[in-house]
Amino acid sequence: MAFNPLEHRGIPLDDQLRNWDQLDVAPTDPEESDPYTRCRIITMNGIEVEAIMFSHHLARVCPDVEVKRRLARVRYIEAQQQKVVNWLLPGQASVLETTLSYEQVAVDLTGWVARQEPDPYLRQSYQFGLLEDFDHLYRYANLYEMIEHRKAEKVVDHLTEVMPGRPGRLQHRDPLDNVREPYDRAAAAPLSKLHALTIMSAEQQTMNFYMNVGPMYMEPIARQLYQEIGLVEEEHVTHYESLVDPGETWWERLVNHEYNECYLYYSFMQTESDRRVKDIWELHLNMELEHLRIACDLMRRYDGRDPESVLAPSLPEPVAFEPNKRLVRDLLATQIDWTTLGTGYVQEAHRRFEEYQHKINAARPARERVIDEHRDEFGGGYRLATVGPHPVARLRDKPRV
Repeated sequence: MAFNPLEHRGIPLDDQLRNWDQLDVAPTDPEESDPYTRCRIITMNGIEVEAIMFSHHLARVCPDVEVKRRLARVRYIEAQQQKVVNWLLPGQASVLETTLSYEQVAVDLTGWVARQEPDPYLRQSYQFGLLEDFDHLYRYANLYEMIEHRKAEKVVDHLTEVMPGRPGRLQHRDPLDNVREPYDRAAAAPLSKLHALTIMSAEQQTMNFYMNVGPMYMEPIARQLYQEIGLVEEEHVTHYESLVDPGETWWERLVNHEYNECYLYYSFMQTESDRRVKDIWELHLNMELEHLRIACDLMRRYDGRDPESVLAPSLPEPVAFEPNKRLVRDLLATQIDWTTLGTGYVQEAHRRFEEYQHKINAARPARERVIDEHRDEFGGGYRLATVGPHPVARLRDKPRV
């Protein structure tokens, strides 16, 4: 039977506050845990951070003190949830190992969403970003072997392939061409709204992560690579956030955020292989059911509408982390040379793109130099291919990748 979060109350808010011992969760073991457990942890951290920041933004424009107080109480619990989730990451994992997991999330979460998305334009938007995150995984895998002398397969465990994606020169675009057309809130499927919010949150987390950890490296090539890819992630956040209809009211967006948290915690509770982590997903789901109820009450009171008018009557099929090798290879073979023009997609370069490329790539980019340096040290670029050679011959190792 389909699960309808609107029919469940969850844990009363007064009972959700946890003490320090309850918040001090033991981290997962990077040698024993499923790579997709790490992916689920990273995803939910991004979802919780977005929920917290959205609540802050809503509070900053809300004149009603009582509403601000209600938001603050829920937000504090969300912050506790975020601490528990993010603290599940293993402390002994290096920043680069965590970065590889971030990019595995970007590839396989976006890949799953692209395969499920009913709207052709939104689906194309996810496919477009996917090929760039796939390339980021390749660049960081080469850096990982150079700096830590370990291979990315230790982290991604053959679930996600590692090879070049969309060339770096195509990833730096005039900001004018990073803004997409939004879905129509009155016509879009509820699933499409959840997808857009999920991928926007995940990419926003990646952007924030890179802008903070990049300068902590001593190696110049690492600092430069995080800086370059961090700017592409900023493009991605612009790309995905513009898919959300700006006509949605604050209360509608609040309800969508809480519903999406219920959806993802429920999904990961269904698919989690780690019993202890699964219990956390279940606990947080029961907390989020109450947060959703509160958000629905606020929408009815201040928006004059029933939340049922904008939400799905039951949760869609659970989000699943699973390999997307066939999808990625199909996209590599057909869409690798695509770029954007206005809100659309084109296969040939255009004047605005070429002018921007001339400026941004006046010096050789770090993403190309990291392959040069890896080739000098190891004789070629690091690859992890599990179903045959790269589908695009021109992207094999050569002086400029």
